[in-house]
Amino acid sequence: MPDLDIDFRSPRLYVDAPLAAGSRVPLNRNQGNYLGNVLRLGTGTNVLVFNGRDGEWRAAISGRKRPEHLEIVAATRKQDHLPDVRYAFAPLKHARLDYMVQKAVEMGASALQPVLTRFTQVGRVNGERMRANVIEAAEQCGILSLAAVEEPVPLDRWLGRRAGERLLVFCDEAALTANPARALEPVRSVAQGIDVLVGPEGGFADDERENLLNQPNILRLSLGPRILRADTAAVAVLALVQTVLGDWTEPEKPATR
Repeated sequence: MPDLDIDFRSPRLYVDAPLAAGSRVPLNRNQGNYLGNVLRLGTGTNVLVFNGRDGEWRAAISGRKRPEHLEIVAATRKQDHLPDVRYAFAPLKHARLDYMVQKAVEMGASALQPVLTRFTQVGRVNGERMRANVIEAAEQCGILSLAAVEEPVPLDRWLGRRAGERLLVFCDEAALTANPARALEPVRSVAQGIDVLVGPEGGFADDERENLLNQPNILRLSLGPRILRADTAAVAVLALVQTVLGDWTEPEKPATR
């Protein structure tokens, strides 16, 4: 269950620096501008900071005329770990890719893997922009771990190098599954991790589909009677996977006598 003590009201900031009580973390120009000019926070104001490794900390803004440093005060939450769910997708155009990355992070994906297919709309991916969206989503949603942003690779190369013991959930509009949640329930183990794949809106080419269907440990999944846009499909399939196989399920409490 979510931690009810999470502070969703204080501003949160990602910093790429070690965090420990008594340490000082310098702010870059964009961070100082955000705290001082956008949020209008001054010296002594508390914010929350995280780096993806050391948990979440309360910090006080310091500086002469504008926010220049953060004085790390005390730990507020221990570091957590995301479920081993890699989201693989055919890249989209800018605004929709931004949305999809943000939502995949909110859904708890631990890695984002762009794959290039025959009918992919976009041939180039801005990895820095993707990472900026990962950080922004984590800052806003109380997430402590950052999803990894992988380099784009052709679909056949990604399939050839991925570990076969990982479950591959392949969103396939041709799948006959009437109930996608029920289709996931027979999966006995995801200890080796889950790869979730959503293709381009033009679908997979015949040879790509054949290659997918020949993969080990694959589960074809229909997302219902309507054709979804790729960014909508990302939210739908990750919600299904997290609900049935991921960390949305509350562990059963032992029976008491």
